[in-house]
Amino acid sequence: MEYRKNDMVTVDIEDIGMDGEGIGKAEGFTFFIKDAVIGDRVEAKVIKSKKNYAYARLEKVVTPSPFRTTPKCPLHRACGGCQIQAMDYERQLKFKQDKVKNNLLRIGGFSTEELDRVMEPIVGMEEPFRYRNKAQYPIGTDKEGNPVAGFYAGRTHSIIAGTQCYLGREENQEILETILTYMKENHVPAYEEENGKGLIRHVLIRNGFLSGEIMVCLVINCKKPSAFGYLPAQEKLVAALSSIPGMTSVSVSINTEKTNVIMGRDIHTIWGKDTITDTIRVRDMEHDMVFTGKDLTFSISPLSFYQVNPLQTEKLYSLALQYAGLTGKETVWDLYCGIGTISLFMAQAARQVYGVEIVPQAILDARDNARLNGISNAAFYVGKAEEVLPAFYNGDTAGVFSDVLNRIEQTPDKNTALHPDVIVVDPPRKGCDEACLNTMLMMQPERIVYVSCDSATLARDLRILCDGGYELKKVRPVDQFAHTVHVETVCLLSRKSPV
Repeated sequence: MEYRKNDMVTVDIEDIGMDGEGIGKAEGFTFFIKDAVIGDRVEAKVIKSKKNYAYARLEKVVTPSPFRTTPKCPLHRACGGCQIQAMDYERQLKFKQDKVKNNLLRIGGFSTEELDRVMEPIVGMEEPFRYRNKAQYPIGTDKEGNPVAGFYAGRTHSIIAGTQCYLGREENQEILETILTYMKENHVPAYEEENGKGLIRHVLIRNGFLSGEIMVCLVINCKKPSAFGYLPAQEKLVAALSSIPGMTSVSVSINTEKTNVIMGRDIHTIWGKDTITDTIRVRDMEHDMVFTGKDLTFSISPLSFYQVNPLQTEKLYSLALQYAGLTGKETVWDLYCGIGTISLFMAQAARQVYGVEIVPQAILDARDNARLNGISNAAFYVGKAEEVLPAFYNGDTAGVFSDVLNRIEQTPDKNTALHPDVIVVDPPRKGCDEACLNTMLMMQPERIVYVSCDSATLARDLRILCDGGYELKKVRPVDQFAHTVHVETVCLLSRKSPV
């Protein structure tokens, strides 16, 4: 049977797609239906039809699935943030465990038997709401001309107005309403993408869960300040925001480009400190206990990369540390080290850690964080991992590497000090650069710990590493992003003994 746009169809949902959409069939024809939950019987309207499959919009749940639950957020379908909030949380965890396994099977080419042996159960959350320590809200104007904040509807730049998000902290609502009131009372215009006019584009809010500190950064379309500041009636906004309990930093980010990139690189603090701090603790993942005396404090700027779910980050990094199997004698290389979060975890149990990151500001933050925590056995360098590792290994004493290389030259175990016993990678969503993978294989560490935010690129990279002489030993997903389709994964690879 051929289906056309706007046709109505009744479908039993039998599977879940990688993006959380429900999948079902009618008369042999496959339908992908957003917001449908596995086990539902639904009525849906066809929005795009191909030869053997179609995309349809959920119109009515005829028979709800046993896995369907009532979402907390009334905007969950319109907002593009929580793709699977209508799914029972335990079923969400199974979906994510299966997603990682299926990518390793399909893309990585690992066997079912092998994965059954190495995969461990996903690490879920006790309370899967209010977990985000960072939120970015676009600012716009409604039909009546009032400023609004909210989230973009899925795959659009249309703002779904709303100051309440159940993934973010409760105080975010008060902050947003304070800013919107200031804009309305002082006639401060929101940015208009169509013509590049207007002032306020986005609001970034960061929260220190343990410190209680709050940072607000307004992204503005402003090239230079007036005599009174970067914002009209700036002192009124500062007075209102600074009265909110926990407020520590208020800044502006200059972004005058017509771009989808939210933050500009030019940051100016208009009240309080330049940064906030937060603390991550090391956990014993086998007994789910917090070790004492191993808390790490991090300084966080508006541009810092910092995991958005601090409670799960403790578990994620503790797993990485556990998989690394450190005894205090190892040299660890942390590639894509960011502001040094994983590096400093590893430094507590390693002899020496070297962190590599291409973003200069992140390396400055990493060095500051090492000093903040009194850690002296972690060194950080700007550059591409595939260039920095060979430079160290070959004794290239030029440039920024000379200080540590000259120090190592004077040690009796120079080669041991340089050679990585363990390499840790936590790359962006696109995975590791091919040259970086080749460099890792050339360096031949005993163990590789791979932390991934995309199981598809993870599967691709694991296949390359395993074909290059490594064996997959452990895989464990971690639910960093409850109610979304995203999942983090930690893997351990061990170098095969030569035959």
